Formats: sequence, C-alpha cells, structure tokens
Amino acid sequence: MYAIKAIFDGTNFIPTQPIPVDGNYEVVITFIEPVKKDAARPPFEYGSMSGKIWMSDDFNEPLDDFKEYME
Repeated sequence: MYAIKAIFDGTNFIPTQPIPVDGNYEVVITFIEPVKKDAARPPFEYGSMSGKIWMSDDFNEPLDDFKEYME
C-alpha cells in the first residue's frame, strides 16, 4: 500500500511527488481539504534542478573518520 499526495483540479489528479510504482493498481481516493487555485500544479517540474546540483568528485570515497570500521 502506498500513500500519494496529489491535487484534484476538478478533472484530473496531479501528483505532487513522484509515484514509486508502475503498472495498474486499485486506488482509494480521500478528499482532505480544498487548496488555493495557484496550488493546482505540482511544486516541481521534472528536470527543473538540472545543472543546479553539484557533487564532489570524491563523493563515493571512504571517509577517514570511518577508516577503522572499514578494515
């Protein structure tokens, strides 16, 4: 069982987070409370963080702090 938060715009359900499953599922829909009209879109656009996230080249390297536990 999964719980997915979404916005209902009167016709469609718009997920506000990625959906972790694929395929067909039976769903139960519970209406909680109305939202502002400008909130009918997901708070993100796929790919909107492209080029804005940076990772160090040594991100996957072992940390010296844990060296004694990794031997």
